[in-house]
Amino acid sequence: MKIDKFVLAIIGVVLLAYLFPQWGSKESPIPLDVVGSLGISLIFFFYGLKLHPDKIKSGLKNWKLHIVVQLATFLLFPLVVLAFKPLIHTEHSEMLWLAFLFLAALPSTVSSSVVMVSIANGNIPAAIFNASISGLIGIALTPLWMGMFLQQSTADFDLGVIYIKLLTEILLPVILGLLLQRFLGKYTTKYNKQLTLFDKTIILIIIYKSFSESFEEKVFTSVSLADLLLILVANILLFYGVYYLIGFITKKLKFNKEDQITAQFCGTKKSLVHGTVFSKILFPATMPTGVILLPLMLFHAAQIFIISVIASKLGAREEK
Repeated sequence: MKIDKFVLAIIGVVLLAYLFPQWGSKESPIPLDVVGSLGISLIFFFYGLKLHPDKIKSGLKNWKLHIVVQLATFLLFPLVVLAFKPLIHTEHSEMLWLAFLFLAALPSTVSSSVVMVSIANGNIPAAIFNASISGLIGIALTPLWMGMFLQQSTADFDLGVIYIKLLTEILLPVILGLLLQRFLGKYTTKYNKQLTLFDKTIILIIIYKSFSESFEEKVFTSVSLADLLLILVANILLFYGVYYLIGFITKKLKFNKEDQITAQFCGTKKSLVHGTVFSKILFPATMPTGVILLPLMLFHAAQIFIISVIASKLGAREEK
């Protein structure tokens, strides 16, 4: 198995933030916040350009599959994490639990979902539709989930302000992209590789900024090696728990093999793009976003590896 280059890049950026935190600190002369905010708006503008209205219309036909995927993404995942809330007693464990709830409330990722479904010979059009529509639903639902608990944890959290930021930085660029899709949509296909590279570069900048501030403020002194191992194990258990629950539901609903693959692959993915963007908007400055992003980044690496192995096995079986 090849190691995902983006995962390696994330590790490299976190290491860079550890060695040179001053470049991304609050006192740094480099305007990484401005670059990140403009980059976010452009990511979602290009995202709108890629969403062809005809694909959305045709995709709506397989409604049972779409409902299963979206309910798994925005209801099943958060409910699994909520089940562990009674076990949380300390301030440190509360912070880690909020990070896991944030991970659970995020939408599915687009590119890797579609690629893995393709390798496993699943329903590719349905994967494209679900992964794409998930990002739009997440703009509304992720802040709602987090708002229920962040308002209790910090006085700085204002859901009204959050939605204004989401509207200006994310939703308006998406709408603008959708309006210009028929004029500029062809260029997103032509320059898809360059746009993917741009997306990943902006995400790496935001990750670097978040971790630089966290290292500068020494917030990771509370995260031990035991905590890291616990987060990784919890991520793997969370992934497999949801993966097999979706498998059980799709069998009960008598889905064919292609739809079952798509439901399990799309329903267990969580978007690092949306996670890094939303962390910048949702969490107040008093909360260390480096710690908040830690479970998400470990989950991102784990899900890519696990799904790659499963997809390769399913693809090989189909070919035989």
